[in-house]
Amino acid sequence: MTQHSVYKLLLASGLVAAVSVTLSGCNNASSKSDNSTGTAPVLLIAPEDLTILHSSAFASGPSITGAIQPEKKADLRAEISSVVLQVQKENGEKVKKGDLLVRLDDTSIRDSLNSAQESERAASQALDQAQRQYERLKTLRSSGMASAQQLEDAEVKRNNSQSDLSAARTRTVQARQQLQRTEIRAPFDGIVSERKVSNGDTAQIGKELIKVIDPSSMRFEGLVSADTVSQVKVGQAVSFRINGYPDRIFNGVVKRINPEANPVTRQVEVLVSFTDSRLPLVSGLYAEGQIEAGSTATLMVPDIAITRNGDKTSVWKVKDNVIHKVDVALGQRDQRRGDYVVNKGVAEGDVLLRSPGITLKDGQKVDTSNKSVSAAAPTTKGN
Repeated sequence: MTQHSVYKLLLASGLVAAVSVTLSGCNNASSKSDNSTGTAPVLLIAPEDLTILHSSAFASGPSITGAIQPEKKADLRAEISSVVLQVQKENGEKVKKGDLLVRLDDTSIRDSLNSAQESERAASQALDQAQRQYERLKTLRSSGMASAQQLEDAEVKRNNSQSDLSAARTRTVQARQQLQRTEIRAPFDGIVSERKVSNGDTAQIGKELIKVIDPSSMRFEGLVSADTVSQVKVGQAVSFRINGYPDRIFNGVVKRINPEANPVTRQVEVLVSFTDSRLPLVSGLYAEGQIEAGSTATLMVPDIAITRNGDKTSVWKVKDNVIHKVDVALGQRDQRRGDYVVNKGVAEGDVLLRSPGITLKDGQKVDTSNKSVSAAAPTTKGN
């Protein structure tokens, strides 16, 4: 091999070594870059994203469940046997006191009324005639021209005529009442809640025709356990939720307590009137809540700050600009605010994330300074 060939071989070997060193350095830099991207970024937090735990009043008392029902409701039934001629109102329609709701066939009742009125007129005429006869015989008797027996017979006839007239008047009144019962009218201002008949139906005595309720008289008809009824008193505040209004908490006050427990369930009925200005407009909705029989100061955690994973509950605690996931043991829930009593895991004064996300990492750093928050906020430039 010549000297020139050896020189080319050494030059080529050096170039390969240099390329190898260069690639090795690139791989190390790439590895370091990957490691840096694996670290969770600093979380920028605004002050409104944090909540500080403090002791607050927790209302305690018996649980109450039941339904929303109107205090004023009328289940209108047929008082005579007749055919339904016309139903004037439908479900959900507003009615005024005295409005005609259902009309029944009154043909036979009108005939009975006419007959009773004719009998009344005949009885009235018979009484007038008997009265005049009695007065005439009374005058003749005083002059000795009529016997005592004749006067007595006239008096008896007059009295019988009076009885006949009273009976005829009674029959007229009864027939007129029956005629009025063919027209079913609203007993108060309200809404038709249930129509149970249609045109052409035969209505027997006692058959349900139509229901009317007054939506402004809604109340909570609840039940409490007999074991806790001793804690319930008239005037106590009640907070409860109603099915169909998930985002609202209603408030009321205990008005009456039934003195007799249900013989089957052994529960006691408690009537609660609303103290809210806005009432639910639908009756029969399920409701549940709590009677505020007492109040104690305890540490409470907002429901929005709690994360759940199966049976485990936890919160994200902020300390020294680092967040830590802390398991907590929860107690009862405050029906008014939705907060939970916390028995273990946090203490008064702890700072928690108000609404933690699912991408947080335990030990992740946070920055709560106003500068970082303002820097993270998007800026707009003028035209």
